[in-house]
Amino acid sequence: MMYPLVCELQADGFAVSMICRVLGFSKQGFYKWKRKPCSDRDYDDAYVVNRIIDIHKSDSALGYRFICDELNNQGIEISESRTQRLCNQHNIASIIAKKRKGKGKTRSCGS
Repeated sequence: MMYPLVCELQADGFAVSMICRVLGFSKQGFYKWKRKPCSDRDYDDAYVVNRIIDIHKSDSALGYRFICDELNNQGIEISESRTQRLCNQHNIASIIAKKRKGKGKTRSCGS
């Protein structure tokens, strides 16, 4: 995110309008971010990730689908795709992995 850079350059005495023009975004976007640097979605994601970590600690064999079901049972309405995205971002995975299908017997080349 470039907005913290704008804050640093503004402290050095550069004009916000010039910085935003050079970096290619609007002043309004910068001032909106400055008023509220963390969005509601970020707060919601942080809350859900904490719940996911708690569920995963209690049973590390659960994958994202079962974690999603558990969250829905606890009253948190969340989709499987969002649960999967949050689990992937925070490296939360089931300890049980699917077996890979092999090619069968290995053939040797030769006579």
